[in-house]
Amino acid sequence: MARLLHPNAAHVARVLISRGHHGVVVTQDESTHTAEAAAAALGVDVGAITKSLVFLLDDDPILLLVSGAHRVDIEHTGKRLEGALTRAPADTVREVTGQPIGGVAPVGHPTNLPTYVDAALAQYPELWAAAGHPATVFRTTFSELLRITAGLAIDVD
Repeated sequence: MARLLHPNAAHVARVLISRGHHGVVVTQDESTHTAEAAAAALGVDVGAITKSLVFLLDDDPILLLVSGAHRVDIEHTGKRLEGALTRAPADTVREVTGQPIGGVAPVGHPTNLPTYVDAALAQYPELWAAAGHPATVFRTTFSELLRITAGLAIDVD
């Protein structure tokens, strides 16, 4: 039986399509709110999971798209971005993305977030990212992720 997409995921699918992506969003039976859970559900390497993390660069929110195999080195990444990097509070994440932590997609936000993409994701021919809800994901590639987010590739470790 077909399931309706969560409204957040349906919005993400529409944004993906508007940016030239196929817009196919997959709903998992179980939550994929962590990179490890998503990798297990999809049968892929955890490094191929794209985590969407909101940080504050100085006081401005930014989006870091990070390999599931990486942790962001706040000090080094902040220096690369020429500012002080701190994790955004949960209420800020919800406000600037319109999506819950664990389901934040790389696109579909009510605000235009500067986006930086972990260069380590380039080693995977296929990537998976959250689609606006903790049980939804979509498939993409590194070059497509850069294009649909207008992101810049950086090292985050």
